[in-house]
Amino acid sequence: MLGTIKKLPDAEFDIMKVIWANKAPVTTNIIMQQLGSERSWKAQTVVSLMLRLAKRGFVRSEKNGKENLYFPLIEKNDYLNFETSDFIERFHGNSFTSLVARLYDGNKIKDIDLDQLTTWLKEKKE
Repeated sequence: MLGTIKKLPDAEFDIMKVIWANKAPVTTNIIMQQLGSERSWKAQTVVSLMLRLAKRGFVRSEKNGKENLYFPLIEKNDYLNFETSDFIERFHGNSFTSLVARLYDGNKIKDIDLDQLTTWLKEKKE
């Protein structure tokens, strides 16, 4: 499944986060309540973005009267795995060490994080 996943634009990713955070099916109204006012979107904008997500294979829709119901086709963890793998490959040449070094040099990772990472790595090695 990961081979068919494509990177989402920010707006579509924000909608997918709402879909993943709610029990399926999700409606346009739910998305508008949880995201629309924050983004100043009109309902038609959400509908257009949902159509794009359906074309990309991220959701499927079912008509229920006047309302569309949306169901996720790609799980959150699968998408996050795709994005993380893509990021490490593109920006760090698949080097986990390069990623951690950049985070540490940029003061984004603290010594306590390194201690936890060391413990995690030891557990994974055993």
